[in-house]
Amino acid sequence: MNKELFSFLSILIALVVGAFYYTSSVQTPFISALNSIKSSYFNSIEYIENGINKYTYQAKHIEILEEKLKEFEKNHLIMQQMAAELNNLFQENHSTLKADSRVELVRTISYKEFGNLNKIWLEVNDYNASKIYGLTYKEFVAGIVVSNNGKPLGLLNQDMKSSYAVYVGSGLAPGIAHGNNAKHLVVKFIPASFEIKVGDEVITSGLDNIFFEGLKVGKVLSLTKSQGYQNAIVEQYYLANDPNYFHMIKKVR
Repeated sequence: MNKELFSFLSILIALVVGAFYYTSSVQTPFISALNSIKSSYFNSIEYIENGINKYTYQAKHIEILEEKLKEFEKNHLIMQQMAAELNNLFQENHSTLKADSRVELVRTISYKEFGNLNKIWLEVNDYNASKIYGLTYKEFVAGIVVSNNGKPLGLLNQDMKSSYAVYVGSGLAPGIAHGNNAKHLVVKFIPASFEIKVGDEVITSGLDNIFFEGLKVGKVLSLTKSQGYQNAIVEQYYLANDPNYFHMIKKVR
């Protein structure tokens, strides 16, 4: 009985294997089903791998941002400490000076005029229309903020009415920087007694109460002399075409 059952099962298995191997009508649905299962399996594996990679990237990115935030917070605390110590020093020496600057992140709303990229409307909290403010982008001077019908209007460096006090070169030669509706800036009224050369760096002087001293403006490209003064053509550092945000210096000291 066992031999007969074994023989029967052997013949049955042989017939099934032969049918799968030689008969396409049997192979096709079987292979199709198998391929469908494999495809679902590979899709699931790929989805899981992508999810893991995405999570790993996001986690790493968040970790990097958290480290940067910690560094910024540390630097901010150090600056606060330095400001406090500087104010204490002023008080001990009975000085009326104090380190109490204010910088605010402001958002660009739109250009003032179509085709003019040098005038932009800004969104500013607690805006005082009676003052002129300094405008920076990252670490560079971008222009100034003036009132236009009581609303904050940003005049970027290239605008002819964008004007502020600067120092030129290592000798800190004083001058007035302004735009000329062209690519480069102009620094005028540099005393002829100062030695200026091409490549000298231009920074804010802070003497106009608009910017802090030492903010970067650009580098001297060429020089001319006229009536006891020197004029410098300056290649500006600020090059952003359409920034969404600036920092506005609301109070220098």
